[in-house]
This record gives sequence, structure tokens and C-alpha cells, in this order.
Amino acid sequence: MTTTTVPDWETSEMRELYQAFLKIKTPEECSRFLRDLCTLSELNAIAERWQVAKLIAQEIPYREIHKRTGVSTATVTRVAHWYHHGEGGYRAMLKKIK
Repeated sequence: MTTTTVPDWETSEMRELYQAFLKIKTPEECSRFLRDLCTLSELNAIAERWQVAKLIAQEIPYREIHKRTGVSTATVTRVAHWYHHGEGGYRAMLKKIK
């Protein structure tokens, strides 16, 4: 029998948020929900990370990603770390949108 360990950060509140995202049916619904949920700064940071992840997947050098996006090299490095050693979320979503 396999047991799955739940990470410390995965709270019941987080699982409720995941369930809310799973109910989204259209890009417009997603846009409205995210705008109500997040500040513009938070949305911009998320969008920047997503752009960085796409470039990392293309194996673009970190300094070139920084130059293209204007994102700090620290953010590029952080996104790259999670892309390569995280939960697999970036890779899974990039595979789904191909």
C-alpha cells in the first residue's frame, strides 16, 4: 500500500483554492477571479514567472531571459530551480498547452 505525504504548505485552505480553480470554465472567468483574488503586482509577478518558465523550457540562457523579459536574474534562477526541481507543475502545464 502506498501512502502519500502531504506537504506542510498544503493546507485545507489551499485545497479549497485548488477546487475553486477547477471550477473555472473560460479565460474570462479566470481573469475575473484572478483579478479579484490578486493585486495587480501579484498578477504581474505570476505572469512574469510563467513567461520565464516558458523560456527556461526552451533552454534559453538565464541572462538572455533577463534581457528579454526584464525580470531579475534572481527571479529567473528561482523559476529555473522550481522548473527543474519542483513539483512538476510548470512542465505539466507547458505540456498541456503545446
